[in-house]
Amino acid sequence: MTIYALYLESGPRRRKTQVHVLDLLGCVAQGPTTEEALAATPDAIRAYLRFLQRHGDAVGPEGPFSTAVVAHVIEGPWLGNGDPAPGFAPDFQPLSSADLATYLQRLAWLQADLVALLRAVPPEQLAAEPDQGRPILRILEHIAQSHYAYLHNLVGKVEGASAILKAVEQGGTGLPALLARLWQLTGPRLAGMTEVERSQMVPHGQVTWSARRGMRRMLEHLWEHEQEIAGRLTPDV
Repeated sequence: MTIYALYLESGPRRRKTQVHVLDLLGCVAQGPTTEEALAATPDAIRAYLRFLQRHGDAVGPEGPFSTAVVAHVIEGPWLGNGDPAPGFAPDFQPLSSADLATYLQRLAWLQADLVALLRAVPPEQLAAEPDQGRPILRILEHIAQSHYAYLHNLVGKVEGASAILKAVEQGGTGLPALLARLWQLTGPRLAGMTEVERSQMVPHGQVTWSARRGMRRMLEHLWEHEQEIAGRLTPDV
């Protein structure tokens, strides 16, 4: 039976917690306490496995599995929000070309799913102020800004990306198309990472970035917000 290793982050009082399932890079679970985040993890794993299965991966979402906590970061700033400053030990392993191809495929699937999800949404619904949280347009802007930041930490500047980001930050209902353009522009640069880029450690303030860490955050972040948008658009599903 598969045992998924869990990597947790929360403050020392174990309040807001995020669980990272690094064996399924991109899969995360959250909760207002560590106990609630762990309780939500099995459903999060099955949801991610169903996503992989829909796209042709030979996985069994309904099969048995177990989990084991192998690390819990409780020191540092901004804990429980997706990327604790110390990172996790697997973040600093060199990223093989095979793993890069796998993770880029998952990223492309997530991007395509989000584009499909937004295709039939009228502009007024994208801009509507919800009872809680922010409008979908603001979520898309945040996705674009974060993708750009992770990209910059990985490979530096990509020609044309900053111009698209500036257009994104101007707002408007053309945001979904701009986000898709950003992904189309930057995808080949990620796919073309050299062996050196896939192995190097890049200090940036309190955080040391690596290719594996950057891909983890790209996948986790997009998965998290795609689930948020899907829940907003199809609350009964």
